[in-house]
Amino acid sequence: MAPQGVIYNERYLSIGDETLVGPNVCLTAGINGDQEMLHAPVVSIGKKCVIGRGSHIIGHWSITLGDEIQTGPYVYITDQNHTYLDPDVPVGWQTPEESAVSIGSGSWLGTNVVILPGTHLGRNTTVAAGAVVRGTFPDHVVLGGVPARIIRHFTLESGWQSGSPE
Repeated sequence: MAPQGVIYNERYLSIGDETLVGPNVCLTAGINGDQEMLHAPVVSIGKKCVIGRGSHIIGHWSITLGDEIQTGPYVYITDQNHTYLDPDVPVGWQTPEESAVSIGSGSWLGTNVVILPGTHLGRNTTVAAGAVVRGTFPDHVVLGGVPARIIRHFTLESGWQSGSPE
């Protein structure tokens, strides 16, 4: 039996058929099991996905993973982050902001990838290990770096090309 992770507010989580959730994964909606959320599901994981060991998917507003997505171990996905509007108040006490996250079907997230609020990845996107991702990216790209940028893209006319599509 695999070691358990943490699950909060399972009534706000949706996990598709044939999805495998690895050991020590944290899947939560909110910050505790009694928190009322504004809608359901907050976290939606599609069919035939693989969530790698030690990964965290922490939703407060909306995180949607399409079908057949795979993550390496220790991937972190969140739709909320603290603001830093008042330099005299500790960051952890400042009002957080939410921004929906979506990851297109068929995508692969490498080990230790961080997906920040407001990220939208197209279908069949690969994110290199250790990348920190924020922004909107099209289908069929390879992302890498901190911050993540497009390092390769695919077109029917030319196949795989270096850099971002024009």
